[in-house]
Amino acid sequence: MTQPTGPDHPTRDAGFGVYVHWPFCASKCPYCDFNSHVRHAPVDEARFLQAFRAEIAHVAARTPGRTVSSIFLGGGTPSLMQPATVAGLLDAIGQAWGTEPDVEITLEANPTSVEAGRFRGYRAAGVNRVSLGVQAMDDASLKALGRLHTAREAMDAVAVAAAHFERYSFDLIYARPDQTIAAWRAELNDAIARAAEHLSLYQLTIEPGTPFFGLAAAGKLVPPDDDAARALYDVTQEVCDKAGLASYEISNHARPGAQSRHNLLYWRYGEYAGIGPGAHGRLVAPDGRIGTITERTPEAWLARVERDGHGIVETETLPPETQADEFLMMGLRLSEGIDPARYAILKGRPLDQARIATLIEDGLIVARPDGRIAATPRGAPVLNAVVAALAA
Repeated sequence: MTQPTGPDHPTRDAGFGVYVHWPFCASKCPYCDFNSHVRHAPVDEARFLQAFRAEIAHVAARTPGRTVSSIFLGGGTPSLMQPATVAGLLDAIGQAWGTEPDVEITLEANPTSVEAGRFRGYRAAGVNRVSLGVQAMDDASLKALGRLHTAREAMDAVAVAAAHFERYSFDLIYARPDQTIAAWRAELNDAIARAAEHLSLYQLTIEPGTPFFGLAAAGKLVPPDDDAARALYDVTQEVCDKAGLASYEISNHARPGAQSRHNLLYWRYGEYAGIGPGAHGRLVAPDGRIGTITERTPEAWLARVERDGHGIVETETLPPETQADEFLMMGLRLSEGIDPARYAILKGRPLDQARIATLIEDGLIVARPDGRIAATPRGAPVLNAVVAALAA
């Protein structure tokens, strides 16, 4: 990896990334609160590509001197894009900023849109890592989650990914209604046998505004209670640790050296551009770190970019307290923890040593010999409370 680029700031060595949001999906999953949209008419990919190019150029003009260390094509379902569209996006990013020789380029894919020819095209375009939205490994659970693919299709997609990419990951959702520890243990062991290096394992959350939220409110969907969810979490850590896929972040497990570099950039509070409908960014400007948000609705974003050259609707200069709180919240999700000295630079004052001592005594955090502090296995499941105690 090359030396850090761009303006000096406390987390400069975390790198500079680009997130591109493709907002379209074949269907909307009932648990999903992401900015995703179903369109029954064909999407004009050429027109959207031109808009992406314009927004990339606009953000690049505000962030000169950077070199991109990671690119993430998320959504939505980016694997609905034609390979030529992906190639155009990556070319635009390379022309705008330049990329590191070992840049990580990840594309999210759903099993229903995976086929060998398309994946060959993505690889030729420059993608070198894929993340598959498997979510469950049996047909009954997939149907309950509103997924369009079958378990067989999911495993076929994993095989296609393995044939075309040295680096691939897939997601599973657990703590599903009526899920038992024995069933999850078996499912997880099966997943590990098929995953080369990385798994993302998320507990089902019931988000406001989703169909699942309405079903839960009506008593028609009952997720596991806190004790059952904690037991499933503990089994997740146990099985993955035994298999050599240690948790490097609360929901992400990888073999040594196989961590997602783009996600590490987020959690280490690096700098990243958010491109596309509904994308968020964190950039370092001459007057401090800023947060950006783009227009959420794809057609409105497209019209705004064609009119103004970008779709950014909100730019906020983040005060020191917000920066420090974000750094703390993101960094303590990592097993490596945080450097308190960087927190002190961002906040303008150090963490309270008495609070640190109390949390250590309670077994919720640990102080490392190198000075970093990290959540313990006991503290990770109650991380929000740990962060609140430290930030108070």
